[in-house]
Amino acid sequence: MLPMNNEIPSSMYEAGKKFVVLGMRWKLKKNSAEIRKDVPAKVLWYFPPITRFRRMFQSAKITKDLTWHAHERDSNGTMCHPADFPSWKLVDHKWPDFAAEPRNLRLAISADGINPHSSLSSRYSCWPVIMITSNLSPWLCMKRKFMMLSLLISGPQQPGNSIDVYMAPLIDGLKMLWEVGVEAYDTYKEEHFRLKAILLWTINDFLALGNLSGCTMKGYYKKKSLFFDLEYWKYLHVRHNLDVMPIKKNVCESLIGMLLNIPGKTKDGINSHIDLVEMGLHEELVPQIGEKRTYLPPACYTLFEEKKKRVCTTLLELKVPEGYFSNFGSHVSMQDLKLYGLKSHYCHGLMQQLLLMAIRFVLPTHVRHAIIRLCLFFNAICSKVVDVGKLDEIQKDLVVTLCLLEKYLPPSFFDIMVHLTVHLVREVRFCEPVYFRWMYQFERFMKILKGYVCNRNCPEGCTAESYIV
Repeated sequence: MLPMNNEIPSSMYEAGKKFVVLGMRWKLKKNSAEIRKDVPAKVLWYFPPITRFRRMFQSAKITKDLTWHAHERDSNGTMCHPADFPSWKLVDHKWPDFAAEPRNLRLAISADGINPHSSLSSRYSCWPVIMITSNLSPWLCMKRKFMMLSLLISGPQQPGNSIDVYMAPLIDGLKMLWEVGVEAYDTYKEEHFRLKAILLWTINDFLALGNLSGCTMKGYYKKKSLFFDLEYWKYLHVRHNLDVMPIKKNVCESLIGMLLNIPGKTKDGINSHIDLVEMGLHEELVPQIGEKRTYLPPACYTLFEEKKKRVCTTLLELKVPEGYFSNFGSHVSMQDLKLYGLKSHYCHGLMQQLLLMAIRFVLPTHVRHAIIRLCLFFNAICSKVVDVGKLDEIQKDLVVTLCLLEKYLPPSFFDIMVHLTVHLVREVRFCEPVYFRWMYQFERFMKILKGYVCNRNCPEGCTAESYIV
């Protein structure tokens, strides 16, 4: 009944144990342990990309746009498109037959989780896997029109390391697009051709990177990534890109929480001072432990109430051009002298421009300059045009900046997110400008998908059907 070397479980009990490992089960009835066998707990929607790739070439305009990288890109020494970078050129050099056809697609995918319910207490999770085509021009590549929802994973919890089970149909489609290709019709040239595609990299945050790459980012389990089933995957320079957006957000929150001494957000506490004592550093910061309270001597980055008011007042009375920010003052509390509810785009603006203005005249010169150097680093790597000759200088400046910050800030400030900044320049050098690889555009697209939810009992079904329509 089965092909050679295939086996089936010897009993229903053995089969049931395998289903348990995969997490296949049914939803429970509300306020009851009774099982609803008509509603699965975990759902996977797969949207085959091959059919949509063929449809793209049925539009003469889109077909012309898909060959922009080969026919209309300027070779003036600037690097503003993935085709200018080594990862793209590696494919051209190693597989010249693939590169000889400019209509062959270079793809990237992004995976992240969203909560489809308005209630923050809900633990239900949806993971859209979104695909983009890098052949297009820089002003079209990240447009919503060309973002393709390839997978929609949903369940009571995140897929974790089991995400490979859900990714299998997409990987099979990518293998066929690489090894065999599909027949497609070019409306612009009015001819048939064999369409192939290659996946250049994934775009995700640090935790999702661990699930997709197989590297140990949390816990102790390490696995072989399913992406290595793709023949070319082991040859690529950068397989999984770090998303700059959460890195910048976490670094910004750590800085703001420490400067304003926000409870629960600050990295400056008694444990940090004790660590400095054990390391033999900054003897002037030794905590004075009394019977009723402990006194922490102020450090060089400590802001007293008057200077905190100056920082908060600057951000509260901020006037910016329309469209640059929404009402930033609504996130400033003058009573508590803190910032709250900062989203990713707020942290982006703070680290790019606003924090530089807010800390003027409130910090010692050496501390202020070190923080400004960190802000200028993010400003440099987020530019839309990359000057390769300056990347080495940017990397060296970052190393010096981190060394300066280590002299002034507590050890607890230097968590994994601060460390990941060291790797960002390498990814820019090999892949493409940051704005092709951060999650802002994907987050906006996922907000649209979340808006499709009408029935809270089956959010993934609403999202899938509305997306198809």
